[in-house]
Amino acid sequence: MTFTARDYQARCWAHGIDAGPIDNAWGPRTQAGVRALMERKGVEEPEQVFHPSGLHRIIMHWTAGAYGDIAMERDAYHALIARDGRVILGTKPPEANRSAQDGIYAQHTRWLNTGSIGVAVDAMADAREVPFDWGSAPVTRAQIDGLARAVADFAETYDIPVSRYSTLTHAEVQPTLGVRQRWKWDITVLPGMTKPGDPVAVGDAIRERVTEALVALAE
Repeated sequence: MTFTARDYQARCWAHGIDAGPIDNAWGPRTQAGVRALMERKGVEEPEQVFHPSGLHRIIMHWTAGAYGDIAMERDAYHALIARDGRVILGTKPPEANRSAQDGIYAQHTRWLNTGSIGVAVDAMADAREVPFDWGSAPVTRAQIDGLARAVADFAETYDIPVSRYSTLTHAEVQPTLGVRQRWKWDITVLPGMTKPGDPVAVGDAIRERVTEALVALAE
């Protein structure tokens, strides 16, 4: 598959390497960052800084639907998290999103499906951002636990660092990666919160849980 300059920039930042602004421009800072990452990984070709599957980011969502998975949701995400925290696999494997060019992939994030694994908590039907209303199917604590476990499992399987640039919520995509979305606010509110928070701060809280889940996987 073909990786964009944005993909390389985010991959470098995910590994703590400064590759300049994430602007999809193949400038000198990006080139230097990629060379540094290649050296760190001990590879000879730029594309080898990615996992062989081509998958390099995980995007977390909510379905904005009622509890109980349906075919449309299974088609749109690689994994759904049920109300009780169970992980329900989607109809397409993550590898289907190696490329969106053939049209056979899980369509979960506008303009960013290629290389992206989509995981969603099955919740938030009728929810409203302003004034805030949890709706008829609020996100449960069990779902956040299940989300953390599922993301940790994908991250370990596909060599995806837990970072703001590679394991992020749909609400973080535009401010972090610069890919315009359509007023997405998932996931900006967690159980126990009374209103949505800053997307990156909420994402950080989820990533902390994912890191804990990774530690548990290693034990």
